[in-house]
Amino acid sequence: MTSTTITRRRALALTAAGALALAGRGALAQDATPAETLTISVGAVPVPHGEILTFVQETFGESRGIEIEIVEFTDYVQPNVALDEGEIDANFFQHQPYLDEFNEQRGTSLVSVVPVHIEPLGIYSNDIESLDDIEDGAQIAIPNDVTNAGRALKLLEANGLLTLDEDVDNPSVRDITDNPKDLEIVELEAAQLPRSLEDVDLAVINGNYALEAGLKPAEDALALESGEDNPYANFLVVREGDEDEPAVQLLAELLQTDEVRTFIEESYEGGVLPAF
Repeated sequence: MTSTTITRRRALALTAAGALALAGRGALAQDATPAETLTISVGAVPVPHGEILTFVQETFGESRGIEIEIVEFTDYVQPNVALDEGEIDANFFQHQPYLDEFNEQRGTSLVSVVPVHIEPLGIYSNDIESLDDIEDGAQIAIPNDVTNAGRALKLLEANGLLTLDEDVDNPSVRDITDNPKDLEIVELEAAQLPRSLEDVDLAVINGNYALEAGLKPAEDALALESGEDNPYANFLVVREGDEDEPAVQLLAELLQTDEVRTFIEESYEGGVLPAF
């Protein structure tokens, strides 16, 4: 953790560009008392993470003495970079396998605090109404980051579209051992997948980007990941050493309340599932 003391800021939402101008302002308050409002800046993708944080702020902000500054990002890299560099205090957008991979590749020391929700990965198409209708040689777009690519391939395998090497925990396209329909796997940045539906036969889309694109996972997906025993819960994440900061602990508590559970269940109709 940096040695910078807490600042108390009032803005509820910032753009990602604005966040990059906040260098040096990302340290958590260590001198706040229960009578004072705790402020924490949290990087998040807009849907559903930003919406959940907004709900927490509107529901608990005044009564529990917390001010959440929501810093919006549209990709899966910059929220971790900004957190590592101290530009924000926490982020909320990723699951543990992605965080582990990021830490390993970037040499960062970011840690998860509490799980909040699961966004089931789904298979979508503009033209195909059933997976039984997939023709030989069809193009399927999947996320290009290591963990979500493996997750997408497992979903395709679970629906009988291909077979993967059973000895590989996080498979890549190189680990496809049987591809009976000669499917062409196209790897794209996760945020581009909804738009890719205009050009490919199917796309395996992350839940947050599906929701942002106006898709309803429970209705529109040809297949969805199961939420049961799903290892891809999205976590509140901070820099190592900040886990016990008062603002972090308060936000972690609020993210796992019954009110948040009900909000998730009623707002996303199966497209987002509580993970607590």
